[in-house]
Amino acid sequence: MRVRWVTLLAVAALGVASGCSGTTAASDPVEASAQTVTVTIKSANGQHTFLVETARTKDEQERGLMFRTDIPQNGGMLFAPYPAEGGPPREANFWMKNTPSPLDIIFIRADGTIARIAENTAPQSETQIPSGEPVSAVLELRGGRALDLGIAEGDHVAWAGRKSQ
Repeated sequence: MRVRWVTLLAVAALGVASGCSGTTAASDPVEASAQTVTVTIKSANGQHTFLVETARTKDEQERGLMFRTDIPQNGGMLFAPYPAEGGPPREANFWMKNTPSPLDIIFIRADGTIARIAENTAPQSETQIPSGEPVSAVLELRGGRALDLGIAEGDHVAWAGRKSQ
């Protein structure tokens, strides 16, 4: 039994050490206690997949990624529904207070298209970051990922459980 355990650990370590330079989130560590969902963004240059934590309640959405420095390459947080209490899409305002890592904040319309991307937002800033129009979800990614992957306004965002419009 010990040999099997050591073999499994070796295989797991090999998988982690090999890494992944694509857009798949499988090799990125995610906090074990967090609920996650796979988010896919279809852009002009292909499909990009992320494994992100979910923020569904008002408290989870208020905290977001505050105090976090461990945001995986293809990780982040999905705020859906936004706002947490539901209702029709509405304008969103985010800020970076108590957030030490730069983020790309992607504002998503009810039809699943990207309304606006606030790229590489300034850590710890209390400046409001507006959506610019009513949105029904917000996706936060590690700062710089949208530019690196060619994600742009108008691209389509999908995840399990999202109601089509």
